[in-house]
Amino acid sequence: MATNGKSGDNRRHGMVRERSQTQMPSGQWVKRDTNTGRFMDVKQDGTPFKGVRKEK
Repeated sequence: MATNGKSGDNRRHGMVRERSQTQMPSGQWVKRDTNTGRFMDVKQDGTPFKGVRKEK
C-alpha cells in the first residue's frame, strides 16, 4: 500500500502498490489485485480511484 507522510496533511505519498484499475463498459471504475487478478472494488460515482495505476 502507499506510504503516508506527516499525520494530518490529508494526502497520500506515492502510488498504491499491487493494485490497478480499469474502466468497465458501464463507465464505472473497478480496482483489481495484480497478484491474483481478482476484482476488489467498484467506484460508484464514475471517477477513477486516486493513486491507483490504470491498465492499458
